[in-house]
Parts: sequence; C-alpha cells; structure tokens
Amino acid sequence: MNQGLAIGKDMETGDPFSIACEKSQRILICGKTGTGKSYTLGVLIEELADIGEDIVLLADPQGIYWAMAQANTSYRETERLWDYDREPRGYRVNVMVPGDPIERYGGEDILFEMERRGIHIQGLRLNPSDLPPEMWCDLFDLDINELMGAAMFKAVRNCWKKLRHDFLLDDIAVEIGKIQTHERTKEALLRKIDMAHDWQIFEETRYREIWEILQPDAINILDLSVLTQSRYGLRNLVVAVLANFIFQVRTVARRREALGLSSDMRKVWFAIDEAHNFCPSGMSTLSKEVLIRWAKEGRQPGLSLIVASQQPAAIDAEILTQCGIRVVHRITSRDDYKAIDALSQDYLSGDLSGRIKLLNGPGQTLVIDDERESIVPVQVRPRQS
Repeated sequence: MNQGLAIGKDMETGDPFSIACEKSQRILICGKTGTGKSYTLGVLIEELADIGEDIVLLADPQGIYWAMAQANTSYRETERLWDYDREPRGYRVNVMVPGDPIERYGGEDILFEMERRGIHIQGLRLNPSDLPPEMWCDLFDLDINELMGAAMFKAVRNCWKKLRHDFLLDDIAVEIGKIQTHERTKEALLRKIDMAHDWQIFEETRYREIWEILQPDAINILDLSVLTQSRYGLRNLVVAVLANFIFQVRTVARRREALGLSSDMRKVWFAIDEAHNFCPSGMSTLSKEVLIRWAKEGRQPGLSLIVASQQPAAIDAEILTQCGIRVVHRITSRDDYKAIDALSQDYLSGDLSGRIKLLNGPGQTLVIDDERESIVPVQVRPRQS
C-alpha cells in the first residue's frame, strides 16, 4: 500500500494532508463527545476502502457504521468534497452480527430493509475451539488453580486433544461429565455451558473458518451493539477471538511471504471504536492481552490497529505508547491531557495542551506523527458516505 490516507487539509497552509499507510500503523483517534472522533474514524475507513489492498475490519459498539453503505446526502458537507477530488458514494459493507441477525435486529423486515439499501448481513458464530482452555476459564471468571477452573481447563484441553478444532459446546459438556471431581462441581460447570448455549454466539453444528465471513473487498463491520455489556464480557470475547485468529493466520502468511511461497491472506487493518472498553487502563478484559500483542508485535505480520476513544486516559498505556500517530480532537479532561502529554516526544516543543485548546470546531484536529516528527492542525474532510 503506497498511497496515503487523505483525511483533510492543513489548517495553516491549506495543503492536502495524508497519513502514511505503506506499512503497518498504530493510530489513536481521540476527542470529547461532539468533536468528530467517530466521524474521523469513518473518514479513515473510507480511505482504506478506496485503496482496497488490505482487509478492513471495524469493531462497532454503537451500531452506527452500517450507514457507510449509503452516500452522504448532506449538501453542506458534500459540496466541499470536490476540494478533495472526492464525491458522495456508498461502500460495500459486510455487517457481521454475533448470533442470529433476525433475532438480534428484531425482525425480518429490518434485515430486508437493510439489505435493500445494499448492506450485506450475516451471522457470526464463534468456534468453541477458537478459545484456548485458559480463555474459557477467564470467560467464567474461574481460577485455574481452584477446583472448578482446573476442571474446565482439563475438559477443554481434552476436547482439543481428541477432536482438534472440531469440537462444540456439547463436546465440552461430555468431557466435563468424565472428569473425576465432585458432582456439584460438574453440575456448576454444566450450567455454565448451558448459559453459553443461551448466548447464541457459538457454532453448534460444525467448525467454521472466520475467513468464510470476512470479505476482502468490503468494509467488514462487527456490530457489537447487539450484545449487552454483561459481566461475562461477550463483546470483549468476540473481539478477542477474532483478533487472536487473525494474528495467528497472518503470522503464518507472513512466513510464507518471506519464503517466497504463495499466500492469499491479505494484511489487515483493525479499527476499534470506544476502544477504552476493550483495552482499559488498570483492569483486565478478555480482549486486552491480544490487543496489546497486536500493538506491540503486529507490525511484522502486517497488522495495523486504529483505536478511537473519547477517553484516551482510559486506554491502557501499553496500547497508547505504541500509537506513533495520534489524531487529537478537542479534549477537556485533565486526565486526558496528561495521557496525551505523556506520549510527547522531544520534537514536540511548546505547549501541546495549549494547541489542543485552540481546536474549536467539529473536525478540527492535531495530527501528531512520531515518524515524521511533526504536529499539524488538520481540518478533517467531509465523509463520502
């Protein structure tokens, strides 16, 4: 990918401004509510889709990005698109819905209307075997060093030994029944497996490769709004499983590429809105560890990460410090100022907080680029969709 992501214009010179994307990137987009943080994320996604070389996956906790399938109809915005050699357009959108889309969205008529508008919708089910034994323990908050955690770990590991990736929830239940432990422990674990059935996010008939539902020539939107923020962290679970699977497959693909062997696995851009819910500072989630791994180790296998949040201070520092590009809209929280200031490099002379306070309109942002050693005030371009 040798083109840039044309996100807007330099507010001082009026020149077009682009973010480099010829290699893997880690990008932070932040700003308080109403400053255009999610809008800017949409602009970046449009640019990646226009280039069309890499797989684009967007985790959408709010359920708003499906509208990218339709052209922008706001004349106030679209009349300015010509300044960027852009025009209103809709994009190919592949919405992945954890569970049954009809049930999650509330009726066939809703799906019909969305599909009429050009939105491709399909259900996403996780393979039980895509969760390693320790993640099953984490999912149910079980300590592997205690009786229930040890039994769950052993049951899942036995499934993997016997069936490899071709096991389902019922196979885990069978293995739980075979373990030599207290009956009460077995009953408690089986109730948890029953609860996992009720979530309707696991495959129940066969192993299915995640690549079967990811579309390389579309914007893949993971609609997490259909899952509640429950104590079991189902949103985080879905993100963790997808991120871990993609990391493993791209690692193998990168090895093949280095040896001159064929590989049909494209590089991947993973964008996460409201990222503080998935990799929070000071607490654990099911998805945090793998996202930190993406940030730290994902460059070599061709994995890029975009995290967007209205609370940058709430994102784990191990993610923030890897973000060599920061797109900073107006923020007002003292903690958020400290978090951004803590990322400042030697080339950032002067009062960064003061420059952020000068941002006074929607779409106005400071783009800080460590590789270029630059800080540029940018007016983000209008969306095409």
